[in-house]
Amino acid sequence: MISLEFLLLGLAVLLLLSVVSSKASTQLGVPTLLLFLAIGMLAGADGPGGFDFDNPWLAQSLGTVALIFILFSGGLDTRWGEVRPVLWKGVLLSTVGVLLTAAIVGYAAYYVLGFSLLEALLLAAIISSTDAAAVFSILRSRQIRLKGELRPLLELESGSNDPMAIFLTIGIITLLTAPAASPTALLPFFAQQMALGAVCGLMVGRAMAISVNRIRLDYRGLYPVLTISLVLFTYGLAAVLGGNGFLAVYLAGLTMGNYSFIHKRSLMQDHDSLAWMMQIVMFLTLGLLVYPSQLIPVAGIGLFICFILIFVARPASVLLCLLPFRNMRMPERILISWVGLRGSVPIILATFPLTYGIENASMIFNIVFFVVLTSVLVQGSSIPFLARRLELEEPMDRSLEPSERLLGGIVQEPMVELEVMAESTAVGKQIADLNLPDDTWIAILRRKRRPIRPGGSTVLQAGDILSVQSSAPSLELLRSQVEKRYPEDRP
Repeated sequence: MISLEFLLLGLAVLLLLSVVSSKASTQLGVPTLLLFLAIGMLAGADGPGGFDFDNPWLAQSLGTVALIFILFSGGLDTRWGEVRPVLWKGVLLSTVGVLLTAAIVGYAAYYVLGFSLLEALLLAAIISSTDAAAVFSILRSRQIRLKGELRPLLELESGSNDPMAIFLTIGIITLLTAPAASPTALLPFFAQQMALGAVCGLMVGRAMAISVNRIRLDYRGLYPVLTISLVLFTYGLAAVLGGNGFLAVYLAGLTMGNYSFIHKRSLMQDHDSLAWMMQIVMFLTLGLLVYPSQLIPVAGIGLFICFILIFVARPASVLLCLLPFRNMRMPERILISWVGLRGSVPIILATFPLTYGIENASMIFNIVFFVVLTSVLVQGSSIPFLARRLELEEPMDRSLEPSERLLGGIVQEPMVELEVMAESTAVGKQIADLNLPDDTWIAILRRKRRPIRPGGSTVLQAGDILSVQSSAPSLELLRSQVEKRYPEDRP
């Protein structure tokens, strides 16, 4: 039995290697997460590390917890103003698009692999969701930014299509393990999952912002603990009520991120760091779980599935889902079709057949792993080239961190001073209660000629002078709040 000291030492070495390897992604042009996966494989039984990790249940559990925080952080970083114009496109791609992709790949696998139809559809459902984190990792390392609505559309699709893939996977496993179950029974189950997940996410997300503003903890370090507990509560509540917990945490992050709350910038940094930690742990664990020697026998089948997925299923589903939207040009549709990288979720879902004892589960897991590796290497390495050829890229001067995006890039606007009027509605309110737009920053607050560094919990008083940096529309919104009278005070 390995002692705790050696286990901690090994874990520290793997984490250090993962962090250092992130620097290599810029030169290699591959997602950082793929390097994390490679480190896990090298540390596994078939690699130099020789660590034999054969616990699909533990890998699935760690992956589920990691995915909860990754989805919440993704929602927290998504700006509603950007995704609202592409909402229906994203919803169609993340629901109908996932269903079409699974159907096309499933029937192709059925005629080639010798699986039963349900087993083939299970394989297809597992690899039906996309991972834009891998895409943006490549674009960021190559200093490329996509034009127009492409980035928010891909961001919305990838953040919201995982619940659909998870539902399909669990639904098909249910049909495999309970032959008496009827496929039509999945329809009300789907409606229940999505409806309850959405309601829980939206309601708890708003409650999270209010709780952070109202609880007024004495120690700054407790706020991340508070939000972490609320994220786990959101997932657990939705799951217990029969909803989709993954959809709930993503929508909770999206809802909370579009309200003002205390320590917003630092909390976004905390959850961004936590998401990275979760991704490293998840990919290291999944890398340890796979045996590279078992990937070689499924290479031919994996290449066939990749071909169907990349060149048939994904383009067909994208073109059909975007058919009603005539404002999208064909180059944009082509790029969206190509940017359908498979990532962490398919590998996590591939552990489900192992834990449920599905026949051919090991083969399904190895095929999925091979497909993910091939998708990232083939599609990922060619995205920058295709974006340039289609003239859909813009130079990216620097990569903004999620916390820096709170200012919306409005750093060139001049500083403006506003006085909080005695009769305004802002008197007695916390700054967080004003629900300021993301491109508005109160740099300094002067009270009785003394400068104060404002925070979300700072309570405004009559006569306060606010030094504000903001875009013109947002500045007028703030001006109306600090100078607006109560209705009963108006003549």
